Amino acid sequence: MFALETAVMWHSLTAAMIDGPALSADEANIVLACVVEALGEVLPLAGRAVADNPAADLPLYGESGRDIGAAMRDMKP
Repeated sequence: MFALETAVMWHSLTAAMIDGPALSADEANIVLACVVEALGEVLPLAGRAVADNPAADLPLYGESGRDIGAAMRDMKP
C-alpha cells in the first residue's frame, strides 16, 4: 500500500509542477529520481497483478507501452 501511496503522491506533485514555473535542472533531477524510485516499487506490483490475472491481455499492454515510448521520444525538451 505504501508503494501505491508514494506513486500517487509523486504523480500529483509532478503534475502540479508541470503547470507551475520551470524547475531548475537540479530540482528536475531530484523530482525525476523520486518518480523513478516510486515507479520502481509500483511496477513489480502491477506486473504481479497482471501475471496473476488469466484474463489480462499482455499484448494489449505491450502495444500501449510502445506507443507511449514512441510519443515520449518524439517530444522535444
